[in-house]
Amino acid sequence: MGGVEQKEKAGARSVTVVGAGACALADLEPGARAAVTEVVAGGAPAVARRLADLGFVPGAVVEVVRRAPLRDPVVYRVKDYEVCLRRAQSACVRVVEAKR
Repeated sequence: MGGVEQKEKAGARSVTVVGAGACALADLEPGARAAVTEVVAGGAPAVARRLADLGFVPGAVVEVVRRAPLRDPVVYRVKDYEVCLRRAQSACVRVVEAKR
């Protein structure tokens, strides 16, 4: 695993894992576990804030529980509860795959 770089953006702290092959949460298959490295919402800071409120914060471990037949939406387990996100929302969450 690569080093960890911490940076501050407009008062909000984010953690980025360097050189570890981060990918979007939307790209993981059911059963996969991953650790959140950062939330990037492009031009929609409200989306990033909502995802953080739901528990998608750097360091949180997320598990892909199940996917709808047409691949959207997807149920994720984060912390001690399950949350359902659309693919566009989960694409904003960058993760690195965690060992089981």
